Amino acid sequence: MNTFQGKTLSWSVSDGVIELILDHAPCNEIGSATLAELEEFVVALKTLEKRSHALILSSARKEGFCAGADLRELYRRAQPLPSAERLSSVREFLVRIHAVMNTLDEAPITTIAAVNGVTFGGGFELALTCDLIVADKMARFCFPELRLGLIPGFGGIPRLKRDLGNAVVRDLLLTGRSINAVKAQAVGLVSQVTGEGDALRVARATAAQLGKFDRETAAAAKRFIKPVPHEELRREIEIFCDLFTRPAVETGLRKFVESTDALPYLP
Repeated sequence: MNTFQGKTLSWSVSDGVIELILDHAPCNEIGSATLAELEEFVVALKTLEKRSHALILSSARKEGFCAGADLRELYRRAQPLPSAERLSSVREFLVRIHAVMNTLDEAPITTIAAVNGVTFGGGFELALTCDLIVADKMARFCFPELRLGLIPGFGGIPRLKRDLGNAVVRDLLLTGRSINAVKAQAVGLVSQVTGEGDALRVARATAAQLGKFDRETAAAAKRFIKPVPHEELRREIEIFCDLFTRPAVETGLRKFVESTDALPYLP
């Protein structure tokens, strides 16, 4: 299908460019509903990519690209379950989201994340699956997971290690600080910085440029320069699951869920 309109996202195809737009209040948190629709998309992508040369991921939400995993849903789903079942549920979710992320990462077409505002946690990890990140000047990137007693669980650290120097990776992971678009470009995370609200336009212009090149050559270049770190990604799931059963995680999730802050995901 060339178009899809779901409850959390939509996609369409025009002139060889696929556009996937996240649109789920308040800030595109990734829970079971979003994951299910992302799974629908990656199934459709196998057909769509055959007649496309680029994919753009963006957000319809002014608050940002994506605030990460839906922690409130995670907390609610986990509480009624015994420890073993809770861990099994979390592992299943991680395996499913990793399958989505890996499919996006390995897609033979060039992928572009057009990001704005909050690009945190799982949202940051989603952007990292893309070949290029175009960020408006208000974008902020952050891995806040250590505040919850966890590490990023959607593949973020292996992908960030692939793309950037270890000093930057350690700073983002261990401090939980956010960096803005200008800093992100300076360290090599972002390829282009745009004016506020202009990331999607620039991403579309970039996608049009990509259409001038031979598709198979571009795919070969991508495979060469962007290997998927499968073994580290598998290890990440195991580490996340080991950490998830610790009391510190339940405490961190409860604190987040009970927060009265308007934007509790902000550092």
